[in-house]
Amino acid sequence: MQNYKVHAALIVVGLIYGANYSIAKEVMPTYIQPFGFTLVRVGAATLLFWLYHAWKGAEHIDMKKDLPRLLLCALMGVATNQLFFLKGLNLTSPINAALIMTITPVLVLIASAILLKERVTFKKSLGIALGLTGAILLVLQRNPNATDGGILGDILILLNAASYGVYLVVVKPLMRSYRASTIIKWIFLFGFFMVLPFGWGEFSQTNWLVIPWPIWLAIVYVVVFTTFVAYLLNVWTLRYVNSSVVGIYIYLQPVFATLVAMLLGQDQPTADKFLYSALIFTGVYLVSRK
Repeated sequence: MQNYKVHAALIVVGLIYGANYSIAKEVMPTYIQPFGFTLVRVGAATLLFWLYHAWKGAEHIDMKKDLPRLLLCALMGVATNQLFFLKGLNLTSPINAALIMTITPVLVLIASAILLKERVTFKKSLGIALGLTGAILLVLQRNPNATDGGILGDILILLNAASYGVYLVVVKPLMRSYRASTIIKWIFLFGFFMVLPFGWGEFSQTNWLVIPWPIWLAIVYVVVFTTFVAYLLNVWTLRYVNSSVVGIYIYLQPVFATLVAMLLGQDQPTADKFLYSALIFTGVYLVSRK
């Protein structure tokens, strides 16, 4: 039963992230610049994580031993990851961003092999190949002009994917000693102070009075779901599965992004879309199956 809960949580995370590309894009740059938006996202999420942890009950962390790893997690999983993502998304198309993010499982496997000495089996390699193929075909099929994004934006999204891959590997050892809520509240607190110097200028220049309520809903979605809920679920799942399994679920994001577009009337289902989605789910199955 626990195994089903873990994979259900990872599917929910994929759905949240899949919808996030289009939702976050609506906010920038018309209403908030990307670094200012990052500061809002990290600051508000930090408050939520600390309130949630207080509700769950305090837990002591051995800062003398674990502070360096927490700081590295904050750098890779919050500051670098989120600054590069929103800045890159602002400069490129959501389709480009979704496509480039599918490289994350490859980076996770490489980082896991180097840092955690995880064994890369033929089955995992095959699963990654199938998932990556399905994701690329699905994204390109949804928009044949998938290369219309800016090169700088694509590079920033790639750096974001790399930093997130390293984060998933580096944070896993902490899960053996602490609750997910304990780890994530400290990671975000440290990450907030790392983001603050970059985001304060754009944050202070934002005219909050002209933001319409649909954009406020988009901001709430990015803070509550994409950040608070998704990070908690991801860290919790690392208690039970390898970093590479969490990483492979990145392939679900283009699938869910397409489904959201269909529900909004922006796209239509085709046999090709179902075929490519089947490749992605097969890849996830091969990597996660024991």
